[in-house]
Amino acid sequence: MSLQTIAYILGALTASGGTMGFVRTGSIPSIAAGLTVGLLYGLGGYRLQSRQSYGVELALLASAVLGGSSIPRAIRLGKPVPIVLSLVSVFGLLTFGNAFRKTL
Repeated sequence: MSLQTIAYILGALTASGGTMGFVRTGSIPSIAAGLTVGLLYGLGGYRLQSRQSYGVELALLASAVLGGSSIPRAIRLGKPVPIVLSLVSVFGLLTFGNAFRKTL
């Protein structure tokens, strides 16, 4: 699977997850964070698809932002949503981190 496809999938997952969190609980931070991280993934995927610079870096940034917010909550609360978000961020960090390492 190509990097841009992975970025688009992760962007769709995080944006839809943030939207669902808002619909279920009315949480403004959920929709703001979900759409922001989804936008970063989507922009990274678009830049990768267009062969423009900083596509991998944007997707890696999205994974770092997602992990920075979800991993501490997953450890502290142990609830399913933060755990799944943490797994998504770790997958993104490994995937895009490895791609970034290959560019060095």
